[in-house]
Amino acid sequence: MRDRFRDLEGPLAVRKKDVVLMATVSSFENLSHPTRSELRQFAELFMPLFQASSDEAKRQAVAALSQCENMPAAVALFIGNQPIEIAAPFLAASKAIADDTLITIARTQGAAHVKTIVSRDSLSPKVIDALVALRQSQPRPPAASAPVTASQTVPLSPAPAETNEADALQEQRVADEEALRERILGLAGHLGHQEDDRLGLRTLTDIQEALLVRFARSREATHFATALADALSASRWLAERIMLDLSGQQLATTLTSLGMGFLDAVFVLERFYPHLAEQQHNVTRGWMVLDGLDPEECHERVDAWRRADRYTYKPEAANAPAPQEKPNHRFIHQPPAPRDLRVLGRRSR
Repeated sequence: MRDRFRDLEGPLAVRKKDVVLMATVSSFENLSHPTRSELRQFAELFMPLFQASSDEAKRQAVAALSQCENMPAAVALFIGNQPIEIAAPFLAASKAIADDTLITIARTQGAAHVKTIVSRDSLSPKVIDALVALRQSQPRPPAASAPVTASQTVPLSPAPAETNEADALQEQRVADEEALRERILGLAGHLGHQEDDRLGLRTLTDIQEALLVRFARSREATHFATALADALSASRWLAERIMLDLSGQQLATTLTSLGMGFLDAVFVLERFYPHLAEQQHNVTRGWMVLDGLDPEECHERVDAWRRADRYTYKPEAANAPAPQEKPNHRFIHQPPAPRDLRVLGRRSR
């Protein structure tokens, strides 16, 4: 009997802490305007109870706190740094998270936290700029090397005394040619066209794609152009010119070249160009526009646009040297020649 009670002590203790955690959260929810002292007391009570509670209780507590408009900054940062399956509702819906806290979470946590932050209904320009610039601070994934079929060299047994040296050289040459042939075949297979092979191509990161989709959902053309220019590593002028094509063809070409998912690209086109959302043959016009594009041609066109942008776009020349003034001798006083002085002297007499 005692052993049974000992086995139940652990689960009972966890359930008790779960109850205490939810009671603490409920009490905090009832405070419409908590004071600094109440906020500090809640932070001191909440964190230890949260860590000792079960995962289910943690999810319920975070879901409840995501509706609170006031929150201690330490608690908001603590919840935001939890695993994404727990912190997701808080990061996506809470209005009590400060911009600096969101930026800190985005910089310290993984891509899943960043995607959840991007899905918020409203983001300040400060947070948007930080998310756009976050790609530059992240380490780039190493480029995949070409799969080369390694030639298996068969160890040669010691040649008998009667083996001719010319025969040995011939066998070595044949083995080298076979290894070279296998290597060429491996490279040829790697260079074959594959739709999912984007080695050496400019590709959207997960953060950039999430930002573009989010700005398209809310039809924020200004922020979309900023994110598109960052993805292209080009000027904002080029991004705006692409978006000004009302047919949507140029934006579709750009999104295809950058490797955006097909369904996400269709969604972006239909949000910015409503006429592409019209149904034709059981699919939308935007679907048909994207389906008719050749990825190779899209890469060539976008590369040509980027080259032209580098040649033609000139930022404000703040440090340009001022044009040198040409000397003007018309207003410089010059003394008369000695001959003129003599003439003037004679006349004065």
